Amino acid sequence: MKFNDESLRVAANLRQFYDAWIESARELDTCDVRLFWKAVNGAEYLVSRNRHGSERSLGRRAAATEQQFDDYAQRKLRLTEQEEARALRLQETCRLYIALRLGAIASEAAAILRAADRRGLLDNCLRVVGTNALAAYELEAASRFAIGMDSTEDFDLAWSADKKTALALAAQSPVSIFGMLKAIDSTYTINSERPFQARNAKAYEVELLVAPSRVAALPGSIGLAPIPLPEQEWLLEGRPVDQVVCGRNGTPARIVAPDPRWFALHKLWMSDQDKRNPLKRPKDKRQGEALLSAITAEMPHYPLDEAFRATLPPELVPYFDAWRGAQVGLTTPRLF
Repeated sequence: MKFNDESLRVAANLRQFYDAWIESARELDTCDVRLFWKAVNGAEYLVSRNRHGSERSLGRRAAATEQQFDDYAQRKLRLTEQEEARALRLQETCRLYIALRLGAIASEAAAILRAADRRGLLDNCLRVVGTNALAAYELEAASRFAIGMDSTEDFDLAWSADKKTALALAAQSPVSIFGMLKAIDSTYTINSERPFQARNAKAYEVELLVAPSRVAALPGSIGLAPIPLPEQEWLLEGRPVDQVVCGRNGTPARIVAPDPRWFALHKLWMSDQDKRNPLKRPKDKRQGEALLSAITAEMPHYPLDEAFRATLPPELVPYFDAWRGAQVGLTTPRLF
């Protein structure tokens, strides 16, 4: 079902307002170092305290430190007001998004993605590789095609950063996915039997996956212990999709997901694997087939041609050929 003009307008506004808000939120986060006056031996000193509670003296009270404190206070007030104003406009657009019944993800997943984006982890470090990615693919296709296929009570993220990117992030602050989860919901704990998985008190599961080629780039501080999966290499290929969607509670979330062609074929391959949960395999197949059809009809910028086929590993070629063979003689109905 193709998006109508109102859905297209709301989706475009959601991206615009989200980008403005995340810019303000990230800048406001730079004010997390608190400045205050502290009396020591009868004198006052300007002291900074970081998020970890460490304190550092910036000097005795004088014209220069008073100006430094005033500048900090004014900057924080300005950024707080800007962030709140942009958040309000974004919330209004999220309500319209939900009212139009556009593809939404679990509220827990939306909260995790916002936290990851504020920390700068979505551009080159984390990708959404599970069912939640379908909401982003629907926006990319400007069409609803995954109705009934997008319900999930778990969240799959994959570490996609190379070593250079990981080192650059670590130089700014330690990267901890588990620490991020705990900051969102203190009830998250690591599953001792599956250390790549964290669960909260409501049994919502978050799993961190990794391709073998990215294991060396995993920070020691990350908190979870993903098992390298060779098939995750496929989801690093091609051009990622980058869209802003909403959680079911009407909160925004940015999704960076794998190239939809590789994701779809990966799903078809998963549906054929004995190691896969048999209850999930039928849905994997439906998702893969529906996404390939949507790519053909609505995503010409992701061609499913011979050039693409030539990039596929031997494991995925049979699934591509079987799907393409099934399309012979079929036509995709279009409105124009």
